[in-house]
Amino acid sequence: MSLVSRILQIQDIESLLSYENKKLMDTVPDEEERLFASWNSRWRKEALEHYLGLGWSFVSHDTDLKSSSAPEGQLVGYFLAQPLVFFEAQTQSLWVEHLSYSTLTARDELCSLAYKLSREKHFQRVLFPNNSSVMNSIAGFKPEAWSPSVAMVKTTR
Repeated sequence: MSLVSRILQIQDIESLLSYENKKLMDTVPDEEERLFASWNSRWRKEALEHYLGLGWSFVSHDTDLKSSSAPEGQLVGYFLAQPLVFFEAQTQSLWVEHLSYSTLTARDELCSLAYKLSREKHFQRVLFPNNSSVMNSIAGFKPEAWSPSVAMVKTTR
């Protein structure tokens, strides 16, 4: 697996919606329930339009799985993020609203990318979704519980 990550662009909305709807089909068999689930998702279209316009969200493609329909390679994960400026006495924090992935390699790559990006841009911390899979990925960054649904990783010494 060869992953390449890049900043998400507005023109990526349809591929993200297709990716998420396919994942939803695998977990929610009933079409009407899927529709209701998509309305309450973190990846609904208006959320994507907001986050993709900011330039802090990233996507990963597996370049080993290129095809005519996926010239960059198969989409294997992405995260939606935005900076929080002057929040809780911190100058800059990166809020990762949503992290979606098809492989653990993509999950780890994207979590590491959010952390490294925050360090490079001199942010004080990254706020990740607090679930067991993400926690496994960021364990090396010494996460702290910020709330029941959010984990915080400090990015400065």
